[in-house]
Amino acid sequence: MKKVLAAFAAIYLFLAAALFINIKPAAQKSKEVRVGVLTLMRHPALDEIYRGYKAGLAKSGYKVKIDYQNANNDQSNLKTMAEKLVNSQDQVLFGITTPSSQALANATKKKPIVLGAVTDPKGAGLVKNNKRPGGNITGVSDRAPIKQQLKLIQRFLPRLKTLGIIYTSSDSSAVSGYKQIVSYCKQMGINYKAYSISNSNDLSQVSQQMLTQVDAVIVPTDNTIAGAMQTLVKNANAAEKPVFPAAGTMVKDGGLATYSVDQYQLGLIGAKMTVQILQGKKPGNMAIRYVEHGTPYLNLKEAKKLGTKVPASFLKEAKSKGTIYK
Repeated sequence: MKKVLAAFAAIYLFLAAALFINIKPAAQKSKEVRVGVLTLMRHPALDEIYRGYKAGLAKSGYKVKIDYQNANNDQSNLKTMAEKLVNSQDQVLFGITTPSSQALANATKKKPIVLGAVTDPKGAGLVKNNKRPGGNITGVSDRAPIKQQLKLIQRFLPRLKTLGIIYTSSDSSAVSGYKQIVSYCKQMGINYKAYSISNSNDLSQVSQQMLTQVDAVIVPTDNTIAGAMQTLVKNANAAEKPVFPAAGTMVKDGGLATYSVDQYQLGLIGAKMTVQILQGKKPGNMAIRYVEHGTPYLNLKEAKKLGTKVPASFLKEAKSKGTIYK
């Protein structure tokens, strides 16, 4: 009889332990967690990342309180805001743009940081290695499918003579993108001329000069130019030259077409990585994530304005798999 009772007791304890193990994650998720977000500024591409990030966290099962800080494109605000987030009760920090992420990284070597849309984390000095970051930082890259973009330009402009590249020299992501464009141009035999700006105030004059010497323009992932896209588009339209930007939101703002990483998807990936850290995963052991395939974006209104013929295959692809602005 004692053996039978002991067996029942053992079974009871086993089932109780199993039940505790199964309900423990739910109990953990029911508590409130705090997340800090730092962004350089508001513009459509960055807003989409934040929207995806919030949506991903909302689906996680956690009750999430977000402390959102926007530097309004003022670099001097980043240091103060980063220190504020580091000294808060936020458990994980999310940096949207390279400058925001660098400000957070300079403010703490302990609190976990998830990079949102940093083109080259290693090149920006944020991690030791993109596959095994080490330290307290991991995240997602917004590295554009540049070769795919250049092939698209050739499809639109088979008689292209010179491609203009414009980028912000003070933005490490933009510089990284510029270098990749140059590398692929050399591989693909595309003649190019490069132009750089220090800030948005330079864009009008530099782009006007560029547009007298090139047949089309490509813009890498560049937050400064994205925020002043109307200036570039105005000058390009006056010169009747198309602009092929890195981001789909920049196509919406007057670019002609592109293959772009989905900014909303970047935010979702960042949220997933944040949740993994909240569940105990170490950021230093989490490889930098990438969106491998570009999504097609097309601005038909811009094509009509420039009198540019849209390749039928790309139009079909944009209709079925991408986004068309009319």
